[in-house]
Amino acid sequence: MTPHLYLLSRKLPFALLLGVLAVAGFAPFYLFPFPVLSLAGLFWLWKHSPGRFAAVLVGFVFGLGFFGAGVSWVYVSLHDYGAMPAPLAATATFLFCLFLALFPAAVGFLQYMSRTKWIIKATLLLPALWVAMEWVRGWIFTGFPWLAVGYAQAPYSPLAGFAPVLGIYGVSLLTAVSAGLLLCVLTGKTSAGHRSRALWAVLLLAIWGSGFALKQVAWTQPEGEAVSVSLLQGNISQDLKWREDRTVSTLNSYRNMVLSSHSRLIILPETALPLFYHNVPRSYLDELAEHARANKGDLLIGLPEYEGDKRESYYNSVLSFGSAATQTYRKFHLVPFGEYVPLKWFFGWIIESLQIPLTDFSRGDKFQKPMNVAGQRVAVNVCYEDVFGEEIIRQLPAATMLVNVSNDAWFGDSVAPHQHLQISQMRALETGRYMLRATNTGVTAIVNERGVVEQRLPEFVEGMLNGRVQGFVGETPYIKWGNWAVLSMMAVMIMLAVSFGRQKKVSQS
Repeated sequence: MTPHLYLLSRKLPFALLLGVLAVAGFAPFYLFPFPVLSLAGLFWLWKHSPGRFAAVLVGFVFGLGFFGAGVSWVYVSLHDYGAMPAPLAATATFLFCLFLALFPAAVGFLQYMSRTKWIIKATLLLPALWVAMEWVRGWIFTGFPWLAVGYAQAPYSPLAGFAPVLGIYGVSLLTAVSAGLLLCVLTGKTSAGHRSRALWAVLLLAIWGSGFALKQVAWTQPEGEAVSVSLLQGNISQDLKWREDRTVSTLNSYRNMVLSSHSRLIILPETALPLFYHNVPRSYLDELAEHARANKGDLLIGLPEYEGDKRESYYNSVLSFGSAATQTYRKFHLVPFGEYVPLKWFFGWIIESLQIPLTDFSRGDKFQKPMNVAGQRVAVNVCYEDVFGEEIIRQLPAATMLVNVSNDAWFGDSVAPHQHLQISQMRALETGRYMLRATNTGVTAIVNERGVVEQRLPEFVEGMLNGRVQGFVGETPYIKWGNWAVLSMMAVMIMLAVSFGRQKKVSQS
């Protein structure tokens, strides 16, 4: 074995372990320093990679550990509830993780190709490249921005203070910069002619101190009186949800919960009623609407819609009933293979191996207005949509609060529902508004404008979460800028790193 291969064989298990440990930063663990430490370790491995292939392989193996540990719940969705055979589900999950691991591998390749000074790489180039790949992962093939490292900082880390200013990718960028600075502190030179470790430590403390200071800023202001809310959790098992013999019991369960609520705003989960809107008995909806009017408010119900005028269209929708005129939100960002099948001629076999209902949804309008209900202007988003912060702000600053209706029963008793809750916490931080989460099996929760969970229901129980929430108005910088600010920062960081690299080549020549 050559010395290079020997060194590489010893580094790869370490890279895998670093990837796994980074997941501890995310919910339900919330150990936010772990991604910083893991990225610092990854940067160190890249610093000592003996060649281009080694740098790519180190990034790839780190990605396997990171995504293998962080999104293993995909198997639960495919096998336990999608009825895909275990070997096929395991293979599909592994291939998905292999694909995601290509993004850290790409960072390894790109950083190796740059010949700039290591200090510049660690503090400018590597952080910018890492988050650039997170951003690409957030939109390519409709996007999968799950496990962006910035999410691990919500809501307790000082770095969460940057969320209302720069959004999730800005928090990810400062997380990666922190990792680079930490590495410089631990391994930097202190001899004459070199910047001391103290300087890097001061810069690191300045970033975290600034984040703490930003957390004290009230970016938005309360408007009007607080409103009483009830978030319903039906706890309908996914394997029973669409069975015809369970329809009546499901309708009765939600009917009883609604009629027992005295709140002005009552929210049911995604596709809570297992019928198309036009098939739900009018008397049933009229009874619920009348109760909402008696409470001087409204209720929001998740249920699928069908339109057959010009062409057959199915929508994953939320409809309001009660004091205000009926309003509709139709899900825009659909889940591939869960709600629609891309390239059916090629991927049709996947759906044939699954037992997933309603896999042919149509998209709602890209720009939809908040619902005027219960004295509030509510920005509704359905399940996976709240993963895309740049799409949530389309309804802002008009909206006074956010509502996410979800059905995370697909992921069973895994970390996925907790990770999804943390994503909602980031959306609350970015927008300075309450996020109300009504889910089928959990996590049903009330998240305040600081991203802190005020109340939540236990998972896998039928229940109703009652509380009072405050509407907010105003614009955070992120609502104004979206991702443009952090994308500009990354572009400048990469250009500076490239410029320093060229200067180094000129001086060497």
